[in-house]
Amino acid sequence: MKVNKPSLEKIVPEFGSSLYYETFSEENKNKAPIWHYHPEIEIVYVNGGTGKMQIGSHMSYYRNGALMLIGSNLPHCGFTDGMTGNSSETIIQMLPNFLGDSFFQIPEMISIGKLLHQAQKGITFHGDTKRSIGAQIESLKQLEPFEKLLGILQILKEMEKTDDYTILNAEGFMIETELQDNNRINLIFNFVQKEFKRPIPLEEIADIVSMSVPGFCRYFKKVTSKTFIQFVNEYRLVHAAKLLHEQQMSIADVCYESGFSNFSHFSKLFKQFTGKTPSVYRNELNFIVS
Repeated sequence: MKVNKPSLEKIVPEFGSSLYYETFSEENKNKAPIWHYHPEIEIVYVNGGTGKMQIGSHMSYYRNGALMLIGSNLPHCGFTDGMTGNSSETIIQMLPNFLGDSFFQIPEMISIGKLLHQAQKGITFHGDTKRSIGAQIESLKQLEPFEKLLGILQILKEMEKTDDYTILNAEGFMIETELQDNNRINLIFNFVQKEFKRPIPLEEIADIVSMSVPGFCRYFKKVTSKTFIQFVNEYRLVHAAKLLHEQQMSIADVCYESGFSNFSHFSKLFKQFTGKTPSVYRNELNFIVS
C-alpha cells in the first residue's frame, strides 16, 4: 500500500514582512486538511463553525470557532473543510527567531517567551478570550507591516495574560529534534487519518515505519504518552462527534462510519471520552457554547 509522505510546509512571508498573515474565506479556501508541520510558530483563529482539532497527539471537536497557538514543528492537521461552517479562518505564522535570537529573553518579553515555549505542546483559548483576541487578529488584515507586527505582539501579550486556555498535550507530547523522528510521527498520523475506518494491525503500522512491533509500541508511547490503539480510537471518537453534529444519520451508522465494529464498545468509549452517551451528546449540541 502506498503511504503519503509527511508534509513539511514551506511558508513564504509577505513581501516587506518577516511573518505570514492570511485570511481564508468561502471564496479563498484553505488547503486540504493534511497532517503537516513547519518550523514557524502559528496562530490560528477560526471564526465560527465546528470541526476537528488535531494538534500533536491531542484530538477534540471544537464548536463556535477556535483560537490556537501552535509551536514550532508541532504536527497538526488543517482545522476547516467544506462542512465546518465557519465564516473565515485567519492564520499568522512566524519563525521563533523572527525578531532575533534573544528578543524574547529581554525582561519585557520573558513572559511571552514562556508562552511560546508552552506552545510547543499546543494551546487553545476559550470563551470571551477566544472571541476578543480573534477580533484583534482579524483587525490586523489591513494594517501595514510595522503596525501588524505591533498588533501581533499585543495579541501574544493578551494570550500570555489570560487563564482561559488549555494546554493540549500536557501529558508530554514531544517530537524528537532529528528530522527522521519528525517524519516518522507525521507518517503515522497521516496513515491514521487515511485508514482509521478499518482495523489497523500493529504489524502493519510498525512495518510502515520500519520498526518491530515492540519497538514501535515503545516509541509511540514515549512520544505521545498514549498507546497506538488509544490514539486511533480517539481519532475515531472525534470523527464520530463530527458526524453526530453534521450528519443526520443513526448513531449506529455513526459508530460504523467512524471505524468501530461493536456498538456497545463504541458507546462505552464515547462516554469515557466526552462524559456523555452519543445520544445525549447529539441532543445537547445545540445548547453548548464554548
